[in-house]
Amino acid sequence: MKKTSELLNLMTLLFTVCIFAFVFQSCNEKPKEKEKEPKAAEFSLTTAKTEIEDANKHFMDLLAKGDSVGLANSYTTDAKVMFTGAPSVVGRENIQKLFSGIINSGVTAINLETKEVFGTADLLAEEGKVTVFVKDNAVAEEKYIILWKKEDGRWKLFRDIANSNTPAE
Repeated sequence: MKKTSELLNLMTLLFTVCIFAFVFQSCNEKPKEKEKEPKAAEFSLTTAKTEIEDANKHFMDLLAKGDSVGLANSYTTDAKVMFTGAPSVVGRENIQKLFSGIINSGVTAINLETKEVFGTADLLAEEGKVTVFVKDNAVAEEKYIILWKKEDGRWKLFRDIANSNTPAE
């Protein structure tokens, strides 16, 4: 009986040592690294500014071609245009009508000059200067602020406001 008791004590001690060793080992193990997820492309304001300037070149080309539908599609579905001396125009259909009227009034080209771009990956603000042409004659020079928002993976005009540099009469 004594041998059985000693054997039982020895087994208990051995079992306790094994448990202790297992716990100690697992506490000291470094956790396995999770598979690294690919990082989302980091936002770069410099890259965004280049994308906005490219979008502006496309916009100028569309206006020169007289493409009011293409111009309207450069705007988000919930866009708003706020030009000097006119009520706000909301939505692509109304923006298309606005640009159709501008083109039919004789405007043949515009020049958009980006001065600064501010913002984040979700929303950008562009400050710039626009010159409006009828044939080869500059007829207006205005300043503008455009808010850009990504839609369908592309920067599109979300809010477009321009103010005349000509003093009110």
